[in-house]
Amino acid sequence: MRRPSGSKKAERFTESVIREMTRLSHEHGGVNLSQGFPDFPAPDAIKAAAYEAIQDDINQYAVTWGAAPLREAVAREFTRRYGVPVDADEQVTVCCGSTEAMITTLLASVDPGDEVIVFEPFYENYGPDAILSDAVPRYVTLREPDWTFDPDELAAAFNDKTRAVIINSPNNPTGKVFTPDELETIARLCQHWDVLAVTDEIYEHIIYDGVRHVPMVAIDGMADRTVTINSLSKTFSVTGWRVGWTIAPAALTGAIRKVHDFLTVGAAAPLQAAGAAALGSPESYYRDLAAGYERRRNLLLEILERHQFVCYRPSGAYYVMTDLAAFDVTDDVEFARTLVREVGVAAVPGSSFYRNADLGRTKLRFCFCKQDATLQEADRRLAKFGVQATS
Repeated sequence: MRRPSGSKKAERFTESVIREMTRLSHEHGGVNLSQGFPDFPAPDAIKAAAYEAIQDDINQYAVTWGAAPLREAVAREFTRRYGVPVDADEQVTVCCGSTEAMITTLLASVDPGDEVIVFEPFYENYGPDAILSDAVPRYVTLREPDWTFDPDELAAAFNDKTRAVIINSPNNPTGKVFTPDELETIARLCQHWDVLAVTDEIYEHIIYDGVRHVPMVAIDGMADRTVTINSLSKTFSVTGWRVGWTIAPAALTGAIRKVHDFLTVGAAAPLQAAGAAALGSPESYYRDLAAGYERRRNLLLEILERHQFVCYRPSGAYYVMTDLAAFDVTDDVEFARTLVREVGVAAVPGSSFYRNADLGRTKLRFCFCKQDATLQEADRRLAKFGVQATS
């Protein structure tokens, strides 16, 4: 009898490097600046809403594609903020986090052999998502320091087999916020080649320096060919709740809902109720959220630059990509492991965000969704590592 083994699909990608670094951080008592979850409390109001929902016995299955109050809140707030009409019944599907929303969308819209364009450096799920969908990922590189793409390189990636392009703005790991001009360039190609734009906008409220987030669906001609993905996780500091959603063209919603149903059935009912309440937060909440993260960003930038890391200043999200020029590094993975073992600070190797690992061999990603005390402890630990940098 043949011995059990993994599938050929599973052999085409590795385990999450981000989660690996978190495990190493726990093992070595490290300061975890690798995985992007806050180490400070979620807002009292959203926790109280979840508690109230549980006490009110909202503890059984919600409608598979999402409880009506949450879907209505998602539609209402998106329309209010961006001026794009959204029908809660026809377009919104609640999923178990944005991670499930992404794989559900691809499984619902991509056929075997179709191609999916992914910008690199990318959030590490996107490549495996394309593979699990039996698609062929095609990569287009964002180049530092501004993380811009070459329009000709992007145009060359589109062809008759292209079914979707994944856009993450604000971007993990770079903090890039795609400009309206960049989005319009992508939009023109999507319209020319009849391609779906799948946009991960989970950091939409975490933006800095007066930069404005523009959703792809708001670009002319993209309303009927964009799936917008979002979640409660980052905006409300509840990454463990796993409540996300898609906003899709009505013609695609049925397929998304069918796939979602058979993947996970539905997200946690009391947390959906709490999410509906949270989305009614005043505008001051979102301003304070961005201001708090901007202050943390500036603190981490100052710490890292003082310890000789070359930093790429993010315009959004809560990560800093760095270059290791001062450390004579040729293997980012071993450097990151050494950093957590010997110094006690965990970061993510840059190569894990690239198809071509060589492009990330001198990079590390740090996150700053942490208390000041956590960042200051990282500062103290990094001080003993600075002597290893070249002069």
